[in-house]
Amino acid sequence: MSNIPGPKIADLYRKTNEIRQNTLDMCIRARTGHVTSSFSCAELLTALYQGGIMRYDPQNPKWEDRDRFILSKGQASPILYNVLADLGFFPKDWLDGFATGEGHFGVHLQGDIPGVEYTMGSLGHGLGIGSGVALAAKMGLKDYHTFVLMGDAECYEGSVWEAAMFAAHHRLNNLTAIVDRNGYGVMGATEEIVKLNPFDEKFKSFGWDVRKINGHSIEEICSALEDVRTRKTEKPLAIVADTVKGKGIEFIESVARWHGLAPLGEEGVKAKGQLGEYSEEVQRWATRKYL
Repeated sequence: MSNIPGPKIADLYRKTNEIRQNTLDMCIRARTGHVTSSFSCAELLTALYQGGIMRYDPQNPKWEDRDRFILSKGQASPILYNVLADLGFFPKDWLDGFATGEGHFGVHLQGDIPGVEYTMGSLGHGLGIGSGVALAAKMGLKDYHTFVLMGDAECYEGSVWEAAMFAAHHRLNNLTAIVDRNGYGVMGATEEIVKLNPFDEKFKSFGWDVRKINGHSIEEICSALEDVRTRKTEKPLAIVADTVKGKGIEFIESVARWHGLAPLGEEGVKAKGQLGEYSEEVQRWATRKYL
């Protein structure tokens, strides 16, 4: 169980709902954006940034002692941009220009945006970069932590497992990899393309500590991550977070064809309605459970 008080957990669910709604609105305005990829990791990002887990300073994005967050699944840039804008890393009106010629950022993640560490889009790179960043911290006697959020289909890339071997060999216990295990890539269900399970045993065999959680449970996410700085082990940590692609909008959940698309027209209206109903249901549940 997490040590975060109930009212705080309830507030984190409220914030997650708000971020999802703002992300959907932004993608509908732009007529593009990876909505489903963003929605599967909404709770993960909220917990990391607002659950007291990560250290950062929106007024000083390049603060030397900040924790490093690497969004390896760079297609989920819409929701990270919304999280960063909400925290004050850059003005919220930047979101209005998403994926436009006049805007500050396009569809894939850009490393020149305040709060973003690296440009991402080509998959399989984040864990290797994160391993290097974590090793640099060790060599420089720095105590910042490095977090890497990956997609599960991205783990088809051999570079992921090369990085996993490297991180275990160098005893990078200041590195946490989070796998957004939504079960889908652009071509369909992962277990029908090339099986990835058992994910936890794969990471363990590469020398990692592994924790499996419900990636839509704020309490489980915070509980799994709250000791990342104090673990009594030299192993890097992998969090396998079971999620639903497109979580919150029923008609696009776990439907491969919605990868990379924003619902428009009547489908946009339907998406907003379903997300609104889902958000209200979650907030009622969180209020009953935590307040």
